[in-house]
Amino acid sequence: MVRHILALFFCCAVIVGMTFGFAQDTDTVRKVVSKVSPQYPTLARDIHIGGTVKVEAIVTPNGNVRMVEIKGGHPLLAQAAADAVSQWRWEPAKSESRQLVELTFSPSR
Repeated sequence: MVRHILALFFCCAVIVGMTFGFAQDTDTVRKVVSKVSPQYPTLARDIHIGGTVKVEAIVTPNGNVRMVEIKGGHPLLAQAAADAVSQWRWEPAKSESRQLVELTFSPSR
């Protein structure tokens, strides 16, 4: 019984430690200081696919992008959006943050 309680306590301590150890500021909207426009995929342009792609960038304290996660949008456009946002730069901050970005693709007719 004591083993089970200790194991449960250890698991909770690990989870709490991970939560606080890797906490990211999700409430702060940081200013973008450098943007790269996405390359419109040829196939998407040829078949007139447009729309909005949502990505979440994990931004380091110095403003560089550590990781980009695609949150929504057309699959033909999503990777182009993620590739562009991965090259963006934000203003420095005290901690790492998550920034939600929406990019709109409009095919010319």
